[in-house]
Amino acid sequence: MGKDIKISVNSLDYSIGSHPILKKVTLSVPKGKMIGVIGPNGSGKTTTLKHIYRAIDPKEGVVFLNGKDIHSFSYRESAKEMTVMKQEHNTDFSYSIYEMVMMGRIPYRKMFEADTREDRDIVIQSLKYVGMDKMIDRSYSELSGGEKQRVMIARSIAQDTEIFILDEPTNHLDVHYQWAITDLIKNIGKTVIAVFHELNLAANYCDELYVIDKGSIVAHGVPGEIITKELLAKVFKIDADVMKDKNGAIHILYNKAIG
Repeated sequence: MGKDIKISVNSLDYSIGSHPILKKVTLSVPKGKMIGVIGPNGSGKTTTLKHIYRAIDPKEGVVFLNGKDIHSFSYRESAKEMTVMKQEHNTDFSYSIYEMVMMGRIPYRKMFEADTREDRDIVIQSLKYVGMDKMIDRSYSELSGGEKQRVMIARSIAQDTEIFILDEPTNHLDVHYQWAITDLIKNIGKTVIAVFHELNLAANYCDELYVIDKGSIVAHGVPGEIITKELLAKVFKIDADVMKDKNGAIHILYNKAIG
């Protein structure tokens, strides 16, 4: 396994009872790249990510982090290597923005250990990056969906990991925040693996895409090569045209559903 590969998933199988969810899923995430995972609802995208961030315990030897079996890391150790950002984070507790972002520093503290000056400086800098430092004392629960996701990005930055794992973080957000949040994440310069619902986002921000259908990887490559009219019809059951503008940006123009 090359030293530049941060995450490797090898022949991952997963079933619920007799029903197979994932079938021999294999993928790799190179250092510094943004890798997208796309596919229809129920195809196995989120289940794949859950194996990586250990919400589902993988079988021995199928998930590697920095070239090592993920089982060889404690949960605290893996939290220093990768951070997880999901869809909008709802909470009934009245945490402030500052408190929410400070949670990203938990892997670096012993139980009951107080926040350090370094922790506080990191939190402030993380909030400045996403433009939320002027709202630091506001209640997280009062924020809009897009503002909440910016706070979650700040928390992930404060966690100070190389790897960002994103499980449809822009789903349910309006168009402005979908593109603004993805742009923020792209420009952090981290290693990213992300599940995308919006294909135009995936096509324009990801360095490589993996397409999952019925639990199997059916395509892998750079977006400009694998996002085709034929793939969209076969996998997503949609008639669409795929165009590139003069700057090379990909535009998927949806026409109608198929079948």
